[in-house]
Amino acid sequence: MKSYKELKAKKNIALVAHDHKKDDLIDWISAHKDELIKHNLIATGTTGARIEEKIGVPVQRVMSGPLGGDQQMGAMIATGQIDMVIFFWDPMEAQPHDSDVKALLRLGVVWNIPMACCPATADFILSSPYMQQSYSTEVTDYSGYLNRKITS
Repeated sequence: MKSYKELKAKKNIALVAHDHKKDDLIDWISAHKDELIKHNLIATGTTGARIEEKIGVPVQRVMSGPLGGDQQMGAMIATGQIDMVIFFWDPMEAQPHDSDVKALLRLGVVWNIPMACCPATADFILSSPYMQQSYSTEVTDYSGYLNRKITS
């Protein structure tokens, strides 16, 4: 039996950026301010402060990514507190917390939420008619993985 999660019209949007992509994210947010302020915004520490300063709306802040913020967001995805992720990550630079970043992206896929890792995909998501209305997303049943025998 399939199960579904309802994403309400007012989404909980996680906004994250690596250091060399923060300016790009802030520029993107500025360009889409009118749409984004209709939703609940959640961001890692420094990014959240910069967003608040730029667009003048409160942002729920978690810790800085390397200090556990990515893991906090992952937990929020797993508990249904985040509906989508906009994560401008830097593909050209190694990150000291790369395993945390991969875990965050993995959880987004596990829980079948929209994710954008570049401005073009973020534009497509934000311009979707589903941004203005509720959306029912299928939650994959992973119970078969729990009962599976691992062989080597």
